[in-house]
This record gives sequence, C-alpha cells and structure tokens, in this order.
Amino acid sequence: MRLTIIGCSGSFPGPDSPASSYLLEAEGFRMLIDLGNGALGVMQRHVGLFDIDAICLSHLHADHCLDLTSYWVARRYAPEGPQPPIPVYAPEHAAERMALAYGLEPDPGPGMTDTFTFTTLTPGTRRIGPFLITTRRMNHPVETYGFRVEHGGRILAYSADTGPCEALVDLSRRADLLLCEASFLDGPGLPGNLHLTGRQAGEHAERAGVRHLVLTHLVPWNDKECSFAEASGTFTGPISLAATGQEFELTPSGPLPM
Repeated sequence: MRLTIIGCSGSFPGPDSPASSYLLEAEGFRMLIDLGNGALGVMQRHVGLFDIDAICLSHLHADHCLDLTSYWVARRYAPEGPQPPIPVYAPEHAAERMALAYGLEPDPGPGMTDTFTFTTLTPGTRRIGPFLITTRRMNHPVETYGFRVEHGGRILAYSADTGPCEALVDLSRRADLLLCEASFLDGPGLPGNLHLTGRQAGEHAERAGVRHLVLTHLVPWNDKECSFAEASGTFTGPISLAATGQEFELTPSGPLPM
C-alpha cells in the first residue's frame, strides 16, 4: 500500500501545499481521501486526471472537499467526452452541498450525480476496491469521519479533523502509519473539541501503539517545527512532518519514505 500526500495544509491552502488530500494505491486501485481546495492541480503530478477509482471525504469543510467541484468539471466536460461515474463516500447531504457549492440545483436535476455516485458514510467497516476501511466519528463541530485503511496486513489510520477523541485511539490501534492532524500549538485559550496540538497528536499515537506518526493539517501561520517538537515530547516512535509530494510505502518492515 502506497501513500502519497497531495495536500497537508490545514484550514486553507498555504504557500507550500494545497489543503488536505491523500492518495492511496494498491493492486492498481487509486483512492483519494479528501480533496481540499487546491489539491486537484497537485494531484495531477502523481496520477492521471481520470485515473482515480474512488474518493472518500472525511467531512464537508472546504479544506477537505471543495476541489470535488473542480473535479466534476474535469470529468463532466473532458474533450473525449464525459468520464464514467466514480464512487464518492462522504457524510450525509454531500451530493447537495457539492452541487450548491458549484451553483448547480441538486433537486430537481442531477447536480453532480451524473459524474459521482454518492454513498453516505456511517460508522462501520466496508470494502472499497482492495481496501478494508473502518470509519469512526471524530470530535469536530460537523459530522466528521476518521479512517482506518487495511491492505496486505498493513494499516494506515487518518484522524481527519478532530479534537481529543477516544475513537481516534481505537481507530489507530497498532497502525503502521497514523496521519494525524496537528493544527494547534500548545498555549492558553485554545478552543475545545475542534483540533489537536502536536502534543495531543503524539499522546493519541502513543496510546494507540502506532509505529510511525505523520503530522498533517499543518496551518500555514504556525511553525511546523514547534508542532514536531511538541509531538516528540509525547510519542516515542518516529515522527514525520507531512509535505506535499511525500510518499510512503507501507511494508512489513514499516512505512518507508520513498
């Protein structure tokens, strides 16, 4: 199983990365988890525009889903004709929200359903292509799902956006790699039930027995090295700072940077 980080900027695109988007590949199947603003352009550096087989959206904040509207344009109006529909797994009302974001009328009318087959996410386990995927609700103001992706005996977990959350520990248990948000830096007056600090990301990873922690959703105005230092104080395993274009191959010996 290969992970390519398309975008890792938190809340809005930064000068070095688009917003959240992650490409997973196995057995020739290519799946995106999230497609935040700015991600579609960078995605094309790593995979053909029409080579995506499925998309999962953790939640419907713009920095995790908005480029689905651009992808609809690309697939719907391709010079060689409309591309075959592909599945999109997302929280409830995603089809309506995405249509409205582009100015389409979802009802009556197809909205984007001529291009994407929307399936509503719920907590549980399902198979998408070669991946076995478990979803759990995270601690965020809107309906948000974290992901546990299993293939070939390897496990990747993704926090999506969340505040401190026992479900994240359960979802990440013994994962080979945890993509964990670290939006906040430690300090007084942080809002609760919204995002994690680097320290908290490390704490969750340590409790879950994760092999490798990758800090992501890094807000551009924060010093990412401070996030790394915070996480290093609470997690005893290897830590990486997410960067656009970064690749990891999940193997029996652990996640190997490519």
